[in-house]
Amino acid sequence: MKNDLVTGVIKQFKYYKTVGDKTLDQLTFNELTWQYNDATNSISVIVKHMVGNMFSRWTNFLIEDGEKEWRQRNQEFEASYTSKIDIMIAWESGWKCLFDAIEPLENDDLNKVVYIRKEDHLVSEAIYRQLGHYSYHIGQMAYVGKMLKANDWQSLSIPKSNSIVDKR
Repeated sequence: MKNDLVTGVIKQFKYYKTVGDKTLDQLTFNELTWQYNDATNSISVIVKHMVGNMFSRWTNFLIEDGEKEWRQRNQEFEASYTSKIDIMIAWESGWKCLFDAIEPLENDDLNKVVYIRKEDHLVSEAIYRQLGHYSYHIGQMAYVGKMLKANDWQSLSIPKSNSIVDKR
C-alpha cells in the first residue's frame, strides 16, 4: 500500500526536477558551461555531479550501498559534456533512475535499513538526505542561471512584483 510520505516525497522530487528543467531550458550550452572562477562549478558540472550521485544512490537502492564502487565522484567535477543535448540526456537519465527506485516503494520499505558509505539509514532518512542534496544543487543552478540571464530570466515561481498582498 502506498504511503502519503512516499507520495509526498515523489511530489517534492518532481517539483525540484521541474525547477531544474526550467532553469536548463532557459540557458544556452555556453551559459551552462560558464563558471564564475576555478573554485566554482558550472551548471553542467553540477548536473554531472547530481547524475553521478543519482546513479550511485538509486541503483539497487534497497540492496546495495548507495556509494557504489564504480562511481567516479572526482570525475563528476570535470567538465565533459559537449552539447546541451548531452546535458539534458544525462539529466533525464539520472531522474529516471531515481523515480524508478522510489515509485515502487511501499509502507513497509520506509523502515528498512539502507547504507550510504557504509553508514546505516532508514529508507526514509536516505530519501530525505537526497531530497536536501538535490534541492541544494538545483538552487545553485537557478541562482547561476538568474545571474547569467539578468533581466531576461523567466521566474521559476512568483516574480518579485507579482505577490498578492493580504489587505485585511
